[in-house]
Amino acid sequence: MTGTDLIIALDLFGTFVFAITGAFRGVRHELDILGVLVLSVFTGVGGGILRDMILGVVPPAVFTHEVYFLVCLAGGLLVFFSATHIAPWWNLVKVFDAVGLGIFAALGALKGYEYGLGPIGVVMMGTMTAVGGGVIRDILVREIPAVLTSDFYATAAALGALSLWGCEAADLGNEASLLVCAGLTIGLRLVAMTLKIGLPRVKNLPAPPAVLPRKLNFPWKRRK
Repeated sequence: MTGTDLIIALDLFGTFVFAITGAFRGVRHELDILGVLVLSVFTGVGGGILRDMILGVVPPAVFTHEVYFLVCLAGGLLVFFSATHIAPWWNLVKVFDAVGLGIFAALGALKGYEYGLGPIGVVMMGTMTAVGGGVIRDILVREIPAVLTSDFYATAAALGALSLWGCEAADLGNEASLLVCAGLTIGLRLVAMTLKIGLPRVKNLPAPPAVLPRKLNFPWKRRK
């Protein structure tokens, strides 16, 4: 298998896994079959579309290689017609989601590097590719994107993407860079899931953030 074949195989696998997680979200919200398929497609290829648009790749790769859409539809249909059988294995699906996260972070970061971006750009492309589809999915079902509230998810993708830039800068080759990035991202995500590691949050506020503004007394506020 050549390097190009490896990249395509990894990309298709990551797309399929993310499509399954998107379809599961649709089933949880009791959407019809069209809604489930829409979520599976946007979750599977949304991040890649955003990345390509920023890089100026027009039309995005998924529109010139429609097999990606077919893979998303296959994942959505699989979940829709066998959700009751797959649901008990949701923890295993989350493990595959971590694998998809690592693959997309690696592929997105590599594409950013190949387009001449610096370390910040590479990290942004890797992270966006990995989490962009999930953000679109959550917005479609009117939820706060999981990457802003869940545990070590986008951070794992960002650190993995940064490792890819370091490997490429050290001239280790594409295959080694992909493996290091994907392995680091997957490892960080699985450790965070197991140990329930999350990022720091603001604590000890005088009131819940939702009502705090109403409790502030501004000196310039006129009272009637």
